[in-house]
Amino acid sequence: MTQAREGIRDITIIGGGPTGLFAAFYAGMRGVSSRIVDSLPELGGQLTALYPEKYIFDVGGIPKILAKDLARDLVEQAMQFEPEVILDEEVQGIFRDEEGVLRLDCQNGAYWSNTLVIAGGKGAFEPQKLNVPGYEELLGHGVHYAVKDPESYRGKKVLIVGGGDSALDWALILKDKTDHLVVAHRRDNFRAHEVSVDRLFQAEREGELELRLFHEVAEIHGNGRVEGAVLCDNRTKETVPMEFDAILTFLGFKPDLGPMREWGVELQKNRIVVNQLMETNLPGVYAAGDIVEYEGKLDLIASGFAEAAIAVNNAVHRADPAARVNPGHSTNMKIFKDK
Repeated sequence: MTQAREGIRDITIIGGGPTGLFAAFYAGMRGVSSRIVDSLPELGGQLTALYPEKYIFDVGGIPKILAKDLARDLVEQAMQFEPEVILDEEVQGIFRDEEGVLRLDCQNGAYWSNTLVIAGGKGAFEPQKLNVPGYEELLGHGVHYAVKDPESYRGKKVLIVGGGDSALDWALILKDKTDHLVVAHRRDNFRAHEVSVDRLFQAEREGELELRLFHEVAEIHGNGRVEGAVLCDNRTKETVPMEFDAILTFLGFKPDLGPMREWGVELQKNRIVVNQLMETNLPGVYAAGDIVEYEGKLDLIASGFAEAAIAVNNAVHRADPAARVNPGHSTNMKIFKDK
């Protein structure tokens, strides 16, 4: 690949989460230079920013692993090829010069690249909020939408609000640490894996937690710190005041693509449309991970790994048509035979 501009990289990866980190690793396997640009202050994406202490169960070959440990291992895997890492930086726009080289205009400068892989997850993290009295006032003072340290809830009275995977995962983790744990969900069906739902009901039967279905939070109160909440049965409108030391709201995140909307990539439902080669509508620009949309898309870390490999291999071939798209198995690659 030609060095058309000072500081150019063969592949620049936007996003330092699991998909972006695996893309950087795979770029190194293909013997090309890479750069990671991420708006967060550390690598790891949601694994480190939102649920570092949560167990991940669906990565091939690993029965279970803490999110922070998976992030650590992905960073180690990628860094063996010494990609350039730019943190706390937001890409404002993407432009192409007369030679077809891409320029990423960022808040603190510009970066040049022959190809681009967008692996920015679902964009910025914008949590869904509870529109009830006391939520905004006590956010960060007992009300949280992420768990940084599970031990901080030991011996406390905790309310978990939500019915998705995060709500159930944290309920099953915290039930053995808290003095009393209540899970409130506005319906009687869950948006979570079946095994987690089964374990939740089993924990309720065994008295390890209190499950309140068809209940919503009507009010949160406290004097500078959470002291309790009022739950409302949405069928009967009966209210139940309860004491809590902490309230965890796992209601999901609204995708906020921010400046990405102005890059010129084709979007559908706040996602980037790609084909089977992970190509976007922009030449030399690929995408992978939770940010992409195509028929049959699955939001799994395992899927992101595969998409990252497809994107990188096709980016390498685009920049150098003599390079094979399929490099073969890693055990047969020269870069590892020499180690």
